[in-house]
Amino acid sequence: MAQKPDEPLMLTVHSLPQLDQASAQAAASTRAGRWKMLLLLLVSAAPVVASYVTYYVIRPEGRRNYGELIQPQRPLPAFTGVNAQGQAVPLTALKDQWLLISVADSACNETCQQHLYLQRQLRETLGKEKDRLDWVWLRTGGVDLGEPLRQATAAAQVLQVDAQQLAEWLQPAPGQRLEDHLYLVDPLGNWMMRFPAPLDPKRAKSDLDRLLRASAFWDKAGRP
Repeated sequence: MAQKPDEPLMLTVHSLPQLDQASAQAAASTRAGRWKMLLLLLVSAAPVVASYVTYYVIRPEGRRNYGELIQPQRPLPAFTGVNAQGQAVPLTALKDQWLLISVADSACNETCQQHLYLQRQLRETLGKEKDRLDWVWLRTGGVDLGEPLRQATAAAQVLQVDAQQLAEWLQPAPGQRLEDHLYLVDPLGNWMMRFPAPLDPKRAKSDLDRLLRASAFWDKAGRP
């Protein structure tokens, strides 16, 4: 039986459905909104990033910071202290200011008293910038503050905290105790520097000056 000649393959082309115009406009609007939000976040973060780049990366030849930089930085922990009035204060409430922190038992021995004095002096030497730095004493133990010590620390943020919780956040240098150092927290709430023990006030002041200058265009005195 004779075979039929091959017939050409016939394809039927159907038109593609058109994208609904309203859906297309909605998608375009969503993309534009996302780009605007991303741009806003970048603009908001840029000053913070720039100040840290200035301090950590763009350094004149031979310049060295005195305090030890903490890498990675450690954010303020989510536990609560008690102030001199007996009120509960979350540590995170201390954010939005530079914090110069000392740690000591409430009995406050000679080293503690020396640190409190140095904290006050360092803050005062900052002049018009001093309101950007809070003097903080995180005290451990259950002893109530005597009136002389209460008066001496009237300008400080004094919080009674749990020593074990505190030790999970701050750490001393090898061979040192937690009480031996002063610690620096940035306005974003990150522990970022630990000063050596014993403290050299002049060199610590130089670090504070550089950090305050580097952050001056985004960090202002006071909390929102």
